[in-house]
Amino acid sequence: MSLQRSVDPDQVGFDPARLSRVDDHFARYVDAGQLAGWQIVVTRRGEIAHASTYGARDREAGLPVEPDTLWRIYSMTKPITSVAAMMLWEEGRLQLTDEISRWLPEFADVRVYDRGSALKPYTVPAVEPIRVWHLLTHTAGLTYGFLQTSVVDGMYRAAGYDLYPPSHFDLAAATEGLARLPLLFQPGTAWGYSVATDVLGRLVEVVSGQSLDTFFTERIFTPLGMTDTGWWAEGADADRLAACYAVHPQTGQAVRYDQVGTLALKKPALLSGGGGLLSTAADYHRFTQFLLRGGELDGVRLLGPRTVRFMTRNHLPGGQDLGRLSTGGFAETTFDGIGFGLGFAVVQDPVPSRTPSNAGEFYWGGMASTAFWVDPVDEITTLLFTQLVPSSTYPLRAELRQLVYAALVD
Repeated sequence: MSLQRSVDPDQVGFDPARLSRVDDHFARYVDAGQLAGWQIVVTRRGEIAHASTYGARDREAGLPVEPDTLWRIYSMTKPITSVAAMMLWEEGRLQLTDEISRWLPEFADVRVYDRGSALKPYTVPAVEPIRVWHLLTHTAGLTYGFLQTSVVDGMYRAAGYDLYPPSHFDLAAATEGLARLPLLFQPGTAWGYSVATDVLGRLVEVVSGQSLDTFFTERIFTPLGMTDTGWWAEGADADRLAACYAVHPQTGQAVRYDQVGTLALKKPALLSGGGGLLSTAADYHRFTQFLLRGGELDGVRLLGPRTVRFMTRNHLPGGQDLGRLSTGGFAETTFDGIGFGLGFAVVQDPVPSRTPSNAGEFYWGGMASTAFWVDPVDEITTLLFTQLVPSSTYPLRAELRQLVYAALVD
């Protein structure tokens, strides 16, 4: 399934000439060798006002980006896992305030890093247990080894937890191993981007009694018609998968990112709820429309509208923004004026970030520079797909917002 424009831009408030600047701007990245290729989709009021592709999905093989290209969405998996957890919450099968040790007993007696080195750390008991809402908001005290900004990150890497856990671990083994590592901070006291959503995925498995892939397929992907979203691609689908790139430190050119290897070409041992999915623009478009419509799409309702509104409010302690509460070391988003909800960054005030949008917009992105946002005020959804690691290399997301909102003239 692929996407095509369904309405003339001026019928939904966009100036067509201004909206064409989006393609002109991002084409320059490809023409300069900084990106291999990209796909962009902009909608208003449920209608596709702009859908475009440019460049190569696999530059070395000479394969172009096509409407049905498969992309590694990495952390854009996280909102899907968060929706899964909230579906279970709506069924009364868990509470946001529940201690996760109720289902994952390995987290019953976690400790928190206080001082010392990675080889000789001094830890203290957690004064607050990790609760479900801590996982959803990245306030649990967990971290990522690849961030390389703290002693605890180093301990993660020493234990084999870099971007992903050891390759032979399944989700249950990975979660048990994480519970043996100290927390970066006391739960609920700070915001730290982390493996929390992977732990949340394991929680979904235990509470539902289904593997994460089965739950996603039966409860989310099939009902929403997301037929191309999954954990790996094989056969003809593998040919649609975009290659991954990184910037050469000397030339600034996008070069093949070999670290992904054959990842995504076979079923992984670990189903990462934090970063494991592949998807297409058409599929993720359906997911964002489901969110924009308050939990329903084409007569199928997975969440109640009040639940979606609740998820997309700022849940950070004291109503603080990420600029004040973040532990740092992460450039996936501009922090000032941005809160965090249950699985999404949430715009509280667009002025501090100097990026046009509306209060109430929610969004996230992935390690390979993919991104989406949903703006309930102007009824806009926007998708950006490309495959450049890391996502902080260029200000692609801020530039896309700038161009899209500049084209909105009603």
